[in-house]
Amino acid sequence: MESRPNDDPALDALRARLAALDEELLKLVARRQAMVTEIGRTKAAAGRPTRDFAQEAEVIGRARRAAAAQNVSAELAEELLLLLIRASLTAQERERVQAGGEGEGQRALVIGGAGKMGRWMARFLASQGYAVAVADPAGPAGEFPFVDDWRRSPLDHDLIVVAAPLRASGAILEELAARRPRGVVFDIGSLKTPLRPGLQALADAGVKVTSVHPMFGPDTELLSGRHVIFVDVGVPEATRRAKELFASTMAARVEMDLESHDRLVAYILGLSHALNIAFFTALAESGEAAPKLAQLSSTTFDAQLEVARRVAAENPHLYFEIQSLNEYGGAALGALGEAVDRLRAAVRAGDEPAFAAMMRRGEEYLRSVPRR
Repeated sequence: MESRPNDDPALDALRARLAALDEELLKLVARRQAMVTEIGRTKAAAGRPTRDFAQEAEVIGRARRAAAAQNVSAELAEELLLLLIRASLTAQERERVQAGGEGEGQRALVIGGAGKMGRWMARFLASQGYAVAVADPAGPAGEFPFVDDWRRSPLDHDLIVVAAPLRASGAILEELAARRPRGVVFDIGSLKTPLRPGLQALADAGVKVTSVHPMFGPDTELLSGRHVIFVDVGVPEATRRAKELFASTMAARVEMDLESHDRLVAYILGLSHALNIAFFTALAESGEAAPKLAQLSSTTFDAQLEVARRVAAENPHLYFEIQSLNEYGGAALGALGEAVDRLRAAVRAGDEPAFAAMMRRGEEYLRSVPRR
């Protein structure tokens, strides 16, 4: 066999040794994960929480000290251990949810279960032991039993989750009220005021109804640091049952009234979405080629670009509903427009004190926001 011009026996030998080291590293990771699983089971048996922030800090500190002794970057050691901790927590949380068996022997129907969040909810409920079925005109969702129209279901499930688009969800909730299902019913909509008539109709009909908002996307695996909002609509038992679904996870469970929810979501979702849509629209219409901008990018630009990239890949129809159906959305968009006008006016007028005042005001406000 002829040797290639770039063949170098010494280099090939070094690469082979590196491959062997990589394999040993992965074997150590597997051993660590097995030990972490055992620790998770021990903590669960003792009724201790999955996450221990003090222990995590000790692990990171120990890794940084060991890295210094080995002449390895402390930052690299910290990033590596944080990645392993996250993988460990994900595995422990998944096992704890499965062990909880909240839905063992019960049945659940996810209306709109072929959508991204509907699929997430179907998988989440199945992991708790629920026998899950999906109803969605878009077609089947993975391995779950499927009907294209929920109206053909007898609705004799222990749990019914409405995961359809907002406009459709409102109509579905009102129709469900007329059927009076016996199980707990809740939506997972990003807004609640458009759903108010349907939620109220279910409550008036004596149905065990509540409203839930998972504050994360469908790709989320680890719920630590995430929030799930529960909006009680006058049936505390239903809210309690919904909260119990997330009791074995590390998600922060927050109760909130309907009006406060949509007012705050106007800023949490509406404002942040609008800011990124304006950002990538300005870039797309600037006439500047994206590769050229990437060559000259800064740390701030790169961070903003990554967020904007994720926003641009989301469902535009859902994002339009979040902007257009929120009764409080106009205030957030108005505040964004006024802020841009003030910024532009300060720059055009050469008013450095006004510009600096905006930045100082922002720094003061953001100082009160906890870092994640």
